[in-house]
Amino acid sequence: MIRRATSDDLEAIMAIEHASFPTDAWSAETMAAELAGEYSHYLVDEQDGRVVGYAGLRSVRGASDADIQTIALLDAHRGAGRGRALLVALLSEASARGNREVFLEVRADNPGAEGLYLSEGFTELGRRPRYYQPDGVDAIVMKLDLRAWQTEPPNGRTSHDSEDRNGAIAPPDRVISSGSSDAQTAKEATA
Repeated sequence: MIRRATSDDLEAIMAIEHASFPTDAWSAETMAAELAGEYSHYLVDEQDGRVVGYAGLRSVRGASDADIQTIALLDAHRGAGRGRALLVALLSEASARGNREVFLEVRADNPGAEGLYLSEGFTELGRRPRYYQPDGVDAIVMKLDLRAWQTEPPNGRTSHDSEDRNGAIAPPDRVISSGSSDAQTAKEATA
C-alpha cells in the first residue's frame, strides 16, 4: 500500500537509502528535511506493515515544473511494479499541484530505471558528465510533459491511477535496482 511518508518512517527510509545508494546516500538530516519540506511530497510503499520502498517529489503548487527527487525499493520487492506505482503516484501528485513538466536525473549505468522512465513518456534532454560522485557516473537528465502523460497513458493503460498489490487504488497523497524494470536512482545530488 502506498501512503504519505511521515517523520516516523525516517528510520526505515534511511535503511533503504543506505542499502540502495551505498556510495552517495543522503544523510538522515537531509532526508528528515526532505520529509518535512514545504514543497516536498514523499511516499512510502508498505507491505504487511513494513516499509519496502519510498519516493519523493519536489513541487511548488502552481509552478510549471516539478522534480522527482528519489525512488528506492528493497531488493526483494523490485521487479513487481512497485517502482512504477510510486512513480505514477508522484506524477499524479505533480498533476494535482498544477505542474506541467516533471524532471529527473537517472544514472547512466542503470538501464532498468531509464527504461521505466522512458516507458512512462520521459524523454532525454541531455547528460551531466560525472554527476554521481564518488562513482563518476553520468546523469541522464529527463523530462516528462505531464499534460500529454495525462491524456495519453503509455503502455496501453486507460488511466494513471496507482494500484497496490491487491488492486486497490492508492491515493496520490529513486528508483533503485540493477537491471530491474522498476529501478535505480533518480536521486538528485542536491536536496
